[in-house]
Amino acid sequence: MSNLRVLVSSEPDDAVGRELLSQLSGVRVIAYDPNADELNNDQAAADVLIPPYRSSHRPIKLLGYLSNLRMVQLLSAGVDEWAPHVSEDVILSSARGAHAGPVSEWILSAILTQFRQWPALVRFQDEHVWAHRRFHADTLAGKRVLIVGAGSIGMASAKRLEAFDATTTLVARRARDGIHAASELPELIPDHRVVVIAVPLTQETRGMVDARFLASMDTGALLVNAGRGQVVDTDALVTELRQNRLTAALDVMNPEPLPPEHALWRCTNAIISPHSARTVPGTNVLCYKAAAHCIGVHLIV
Repeated sequence: MSNLRVLVSSEPDDAVGRELLSQLSGVRVIAYDPNADELNNDQAAADVLIPPYRSSHRPIKLLGYLSNLRMVQLLSAGVDEWAPHVSEDVILSSARGAHAGPVSEWILSAILTQFRQWPALVRFQDEHVWAHRRFHADTLAGKRVLIVGAGSIGMASAKRLEAFDATTTLVARRARDGIHAASELPELIPDHRVVVIAVPLTQETRGMVDARFLASMDTGALLVNAGRGQVVDTDALVTELRQNRLTAALDVMNPEPLPPEHALWRCTNAIISPHSARTVPGTNVLCYKAAAHCIGVHLIV
């Protein structure tokens, strides 16, 4: 197809996308303001809309102007924010695989941060305390890690963890070779030192990590959430953390942003990052490369 019209955000973060997609044969890149309330005639004739990664929901209001729309190409790993708004005759695609490297690196770093007690060490440092033998570090070697979500992020995390001599158990919606089905989760949760959540937000996963799930985790286990905040029952997690039965490492929470008065801030056995696991140099390039690939697969012939 010639002259495929692709809307790309005009914001500085998306300059790499405008440049990369302009190099595709048969593609015409049209810049647009994701904060705008309407589109001009040239923009409204576009075939593809690419929302920016940052606050990607902003252009949802522009969908009604796009009468020729054939595809919404997201830069995120999930599509939950856009799925209710995109009609069934329009392709809705994520940047599948683009986040695997950065997010799996965050998962590994979060586990090591908790195991090696860096939060406690930094607190000791702030107090100018030489804390030799005043903290209890642990090692990943020999630990069992349950990864709930066997997509690109989950698989990349398993690969990184195995390099540290940890044993991984992978769970997906349906069983396949070497991967357990979600229906097996109740039996799998115990006897794992770490549980990593790397699932998208769906009707099935919303609230999946509830009080019963958390109670099934071994005492002293670590919950790592790099999926979506709404997958975990925040109140139930706070209860476990306050009892010092579990620890946590969270990149996503419910609610977001986490209000200053929220109880999670006061749980010193949790570490919190502000939904930034993928925010490292080069991720935007990976996302736009994934977008270019998806556009090519679905629309360029």
